[in-house]
Amino acid sequence: MKSFYLTIVFLILASYSQSQTDGINKNSSPFKIARLKYSGGGDWYNDPSAEVNMMDYLKKNTTIDVDEPKFYSVDVASDDIFNYPFILITGHGNIEFSANEIARLRKYCESGGFIYADDDYGMDISFKREMKKVFPEEELKELPFNHKIYNSQYSFPNGLPKIHEHDQKPPQGFGIYKDGRMCVYYTFETNISDGWADTKEHQDPPEKKEEAFKMGTNIIVYSLMN
Repeated sequence: MKSFYLTIVFLILASYSQSQTDGINKNSSPFKIARLKYSGGGDWYNDPSAEVNMMDYLKKNTTIDVDEPKFYSVDVASDDIFNYPFILITGHGNIEFSANEIARLRKYCESGGFIYADDDYGMDISFKREMKKVFPEEELKELPFNHKIYNSQYSFPNGLPKIHEHDQKPPQGFGIYKDGRMCVYYTFETNISDGWADTKEHQDPPEKKEEAFKMGTNIIVYSLMN
């Protein structure tokens, strides 16, 4: 039933005209996750195996048309960001966007792009500061456990799974909405993307890695459906 449901979803997405110029075509090419490069000193590039493994999981467990599982990255100042409907921001340190990059990220989101940001323990303050520059009129709002992102493919009735302890606080998921569509999703005190990385990197037990992959699938499916 789940495979059938996803097939229907992507047939609908395929009906979008590739001649659209006012938005990001979510089915213009096989799906890939792009890691966003940024300035400020934070390690945007850490754990490059994460997206590779997540894309491989999608290939094996969904009907999503996934590109070759490898590490893709994109510069925030490049027009290439508009070729990726799903962008990941992560890291441990500081994030800084220039005025031009702020305008570009806003345009990306308003054009249909989706940003998933995952705090790798240390980027929380700077990420919130910079996103406030991108959307000064919007707030990062914590999502309730019954939000569709927690049930888009796999069921997480209690919200985000806890992958890493960090400060031993409960995991939280926040969203930014623009014109009624959630275009930014931010996870804090869980580190979902670390759970995607090769086991040798963090020694996560199999059950935690499975939770991370399933929640990652939920995030991606939600982003493509909305």
